[in-house]
Amino acid sequence: MYSVCTRTVVAAVLLFIFFTNANAQPKRNEPPASAQVFAGIEVGSKGVKMTIVEAGKNEVKNGNLRTVKDTSVNTDFISFTQPTYQATLNGLSKLYEEAVTVYRVEPGHVFTAISSGVKIQADKESKNNWIEQLINAFRNNIKEPGRKVTVVDVVEEARLSHLGIIPDARRYNTFLIDIGSGNTKGGYFPKGNTKDLKLFQLTWGTKSTLNAADKRLDGDKSLSNYNRQLERVLAAAETSEIEYAVNQSGAYPMSDNVAFSGGIAWSLATLMYPELIDNSVVPVNYEELVKFNERILNSHATLSDYYITRTMVENSADTAVVAREVKRVNQVFDQRSLLAGTGLMLKIMRQFAGVQERKNFFLVKNGQVGWISAYVNQNIRK
Repeated sequence: MYSVCTRTVVAAVLLFIFFTNANAQPKRNEPPASAQVFAGIEVGSKGVKMTIVEAGKNEVKNGNLRTVKDTSVNTDFISFTQPTYQATLNGLSKLYEEAVTVYRVEPGHVFTAISSGVKIQADKESKNNWIEQLINAFRNNIKEPGRKVTVVDVVEEARLSHLGIIPDARRYNTFLIDIGSGNTKGGYFPKGNTKDLKLFQLTWGTKSTLNAADKRLDGDKSLSNYNRQLERVLAAAETSEIEYAVNQSGAYPMSDNVAFSGGIAWSLATLMYPELIDNSVVPVNYEELVKFNERILNSHATLSDYYITRTMVENSADTAVVAREVKRVNQVFDQRSLLAGTGLMLKIMRQFAGVQERKNFFLVKNGQVGWISAYVNQNIRK
């Protein structure tokens, strides 16, 4: 019997070919003068993300886009406090300025949007005025009073995510689940076209799950109490929402593949499979994720860049690259965030881990730029 590591490497090589798309293209620091350059900037629940893409003059019509850069600024906008609002405004304005001055993107080729996760949380808390205020202040900062800033609804965002992340060859047998900070959305195309998306959505995301557990701590901020309260939050979410949403989607009999994207998918793929650092997609199964969740809880120190790079199989990957990426993960996701996101993923995954039929599960690392790239692509063709 070959090892889990060997099996994973073989499977991931196949899946890397299986899922290769424009977002997996090598990145360049500066686009060539002959290329047309576009940018998508999104205000999400946790912060502001920017994707810079390029295409040769003859490639734009075909939507053959290559990622030049993707970056983000963590600002926790959905806390709806003055400091997080100001940090979000500053991050949004700074990234716009970087797109225009550093990457020489024409202002008309910069597409700006507010994610559905922000809109959903604002609706919950009656904070839509914060979104309006942010948009108006941003327009004022960049001196573009007429700039279009789209508040993307959850259906359109899920549709664009699928188009930006899943390759055409697997378009109609893959169920995409994007776990964001404030919500989870996704779906699949049951009718053989890309207009009729069967939506899947949850009001739970990594950050909102963590926040719900935090609110139950009642003065005891120990990790054991946090984990206990997290389990209660997730159990309630599973019975009240997750089971129903999966059943209602009808995805189980229609989809061979279930692909998870979002920040938690990227972090888990990086920490669980450091030897596959160059692969944009890695396979995972339910049992592996259960075991890794226990490691997060009981042995979090083993997820440091120092520990991971020193326990990797020799010559399996560039340890310097792995160390940088693992360090990035740990800067974005602390132990409690990892537990919240992984726990939520497990609750969703369990609905598909049937005895009669085993679905193929995948973690998509670069999903954070997927819907933005599709949004840019869509606007280019208008």
